[in-house]
Amino acid sequence: MSRRLSTAEDRSHHAGAVSPRAASPSETAAPHLPSHIAPTTGASPGTEWNLLLAAISASPEKIDDWPAGFEQTVDWPKLLRLADHHGVSSLLYQSLFSMGDSAAPADGFESFERRHAINVHKCLFLARELVRVLDTLDSLGIEVMPYKGVVLSETLYGDMALRQSGDMDLLVDARDLPRTRKAVCELGYTPRLALSEAAERAYMSSGYECTFDHPGGRNLLELQWALQPDFYSVDFDLSGVFRRAVTVSVAGRQAKTPSAEDLLLILSLHAAKHVWGRLIWLCDIAQITKRPDLNWDWISSQAKALGIERIMHVTLLLAKSLLGAEIPSSPNRTLLSDAASHTLADKIRIGMANGVSSNVESFDYFRLMMRLRERRADRWRFLRRLTFTPGPGEWEAIQLPARLFPLYRVVRLGRLTARLFRGRSATISAPPL
Repeated sequence: MSRRLSTAEDRSHHAGAVSPRAASPSETAAPHLPSHIAPTTGASPGTEWNLLLAAISASPEKIDDWPAGFEQTVDWPKLLRLADHHGVSSLLYQSLFSMGDSAAPADGFESFERRHAINVHKCLFLARELVRVLDTLDSLGIEVMPYKGVVLSETLYGDMALRQSGDMDLLVDARDLPRTRKAVCELGYTPRLALSEAAERAYMSSGYECTFDHPGGRNLLELQWALQPDFYSVDFDLSGVFRRAVTVSVAGRQAKTPSAEDLLLILSLHAAKHVWGRLIWLCDIAQITKRPDLNWDWISSQAKALGIERIMHVTLLLAKSLLGAEIPSSPNRTLLSDAASHTLADKIRIGMANGVSSNVESFDYFRLMMRLRERRADRWRFLRRLTFTPGPGEWEAIQLPARLFPLYRVVRLGRLTARLFRGRSATISAPPL
């Protein structure tokens, strides 16, 4: 097999780390992770989970510590499914590739190679579409800011294909949304939620994004005028994000994207919103924390002002414990003193190791979102907004005339109450996630 990754030649000595001889019973036992990336006591992760963490950790050379013949104990199809679920199949492929041909059986390696090739083609398609959208909006004088997706991959990993991307996320000023929406529709994008102009204006006060389908895929484009739905009660100043933006190169084109400090806050909020359900979100955090010029004092002060210190703490604790991310001494001191963050991080880490997923439309989920806020006022604000903030489900359930739009809050309350009495957890959609 020819080597194509830049790291492969630099680390070619890994190929000799796996011996073709028969392994002893002690060698074929599930290997133990180094302590800095070991799962929490009480979890029972398999060999595949351990291998995945070691391969994508901040110190992937730790995989050298595994006993010879470990590849014989791995369920390779299960590992691929696990990597796909966590959005890290390309990162895992890179790590295994750098170890040489004997790191995995031929059929297992070919499966990872095919998956990586598919991701490369998807990323090239997304990059081309992103450039097309940005060029069109630039010509109309509309300022937007891409983040996540291929932009994040190229910025953090230096290669747009090392991070699995499924769509394009563009931040836009709410005042520019009607023109932006019209422009992308002329490029062949179709909005998922069809609203009248009056309904769209009302929806913008409670929602945060419009999603668009494309012949190339569903939900391919998201236009966001806020970073989260209003009910999460994190009042991020989007205009400040635009002012602090930095210029990066994506597929050879210059584009603005949030600063590293803003990204750390934004991505932590995004991961928390989805209960840290995918390792790729923690990989992104670990990559950002590597930056020597990161302004941790500003990050800490912003997190405190927004009331998301606990969310930041849990995110950093997970990145540190699962991936070995290096956290500087300043935020580390605060982490060590926050017992609630440790309790939550432990529970989430155990759930991740055991494949537990979260239903983001359940009451348990909303209770967790409240526990993640350190200020009582934010918890009550979250509950109040959750109760009365209409989501797409309310707008689709009944069509009200413009003068009655305020009644969508009553519709929301009624649907929530009905779910409570039925005792069902998945019959109503939350405001857009």
